[in-house]
Amino acid sequence: MKMKNILILLLILAVIGLSAYTAVNGLKVGNFSINPIKDSIKLGLDIKGGVYVVLEADTDAKGEELKKIMEQTREVIRKRVDAMGLTEPNIVLEGEKRIRIELPGVKNAQEAIESIGKTAQLKFVSSDGKVILTGKDVKNAEMKFDQRTNQPVVSLELTGKGAEKFRKATKEASQLPAPKNIIAIILDNEVISAPRVNEEIPNGKAVISGNFDVKSASNLAALIRGGALPVNLIEVQTQAIGATLGIDSLKTSVNAAKIGIILVLLFMFIYYRLPGLVADIVLILYTLIVLFVFVGLKATLTLPGVAGLILSIGMAVDANVIIFERIKEELRNGKTIRASIDSGFSKALTTILDSNITTFIAALVLYYFGLGPIKGFAITLMIGILTSMFTAIFVTKYILKLIVNAGQFKNTKLFGA
Repeated sequence: MKMKNILILLLILAVIGLSAYTAVNGLKVGNFSINPIKDSIKLGLDIKGGVYVVLEADTDAKGEELKKIMEQTREVIRKRVDAMGLTEPNIVLEGEKRIRIELPGVKNAQEAIESIGKTAQLKFVSSDGKVILTGKDVKNAEMKFDQRTNQPVVSLELTGKGAEKFRKATKEASQLPAPKNIIAIILDNEVISAPRVNEEIPNGKAVISGNFDVKSASNLAALIRGGALPVNLIEVQTQAIGATLGIDSLKTSVNAAKIGIILVLLFMFIYYRLPGLVADIVLILYTLIVLFVFVGLKATLTLPGVAGLILSIGMAVDANVIIFERIKEELRNGKTIRASIDSGFSKALTTILDSNITTFIAALVLYYFGLGPIKGFAITLMIGILTSMFTAIFVTKYILKLIVNAGQFKNTKLFGA
């Protein structure tokens, strides 16, 4: 029985050790591989650098109508960001009329903002001012090179209805004398191309030509694919954050956390002895679980999130302190080590639950009403609270019982009494 407890204890320590090694260095076995935590975790705007912009909808709509407009606007912006190849964007509604867009890693902030915030109202208009097609009639748009001039153009593929409308319009225009035989292509009330129509175009294909380079043609194609914004957007706030500043802040925070955690680990071991050593091991497990959960949820780590992680580590230690003090009291009252552990955990449970539940409720409120980095802090704190309760109440108790049942540690002084 004693040997069984020792083997289980060694197995737990081996699993924690392997997990810690994997988190730091990664793991590769044949075709299976796990990247190190630092390469797997998504970094937020304040760490990775980039730009964020707050846009406000220019509309008088209210209630459900406004809500619908803002949801449509967010979806169009998301499509545009995806089409532009910008990675790990964060697009959230702020209040009733505002949208916050965070673009980590973006270098040319103004260009990205201009492309995202364009209304992109595309129209094909005949010489007499009649609207023939709109962006809704376009099925796909992509940048191509004109075979004759080798210049970048935007190639459009129209929907079934759009192709039929375009066929009729080009047939009518081709029969008109110059300069009436044109179909103007208008983007956001600006004529970007006005080609002459010499023949009917029946295949649902159109080309926008103009003074394009590869980048501008690609951006225009992305805008058209994303669709038109339902409202005009006004730029309210913009800020660019350098990657160097963010990484330096992260390094400073991590270094501070390392020093704090090492001091806490030493204090726990010196003051509580064997239970303190167990708490140190469990604290490592706790940190690993939180980080792996972060990666699994594909959550974004921000500087406030780092602060939330450090705070939750402190709460995990606090739970152990409460438990160990109760155990010491029971030992002083003459109970056996095994009975003191059971009684100590039982008496500390209510206090631990009360403190963690109230903090969890506060984190929920922050998440619900908070914006941007505040939500990151709240998410990290909630994950940390749930993990700390699991590790402190269940894992610490289980390991202590394994040690006691192994029969190697019977001196109460080893338990801080």
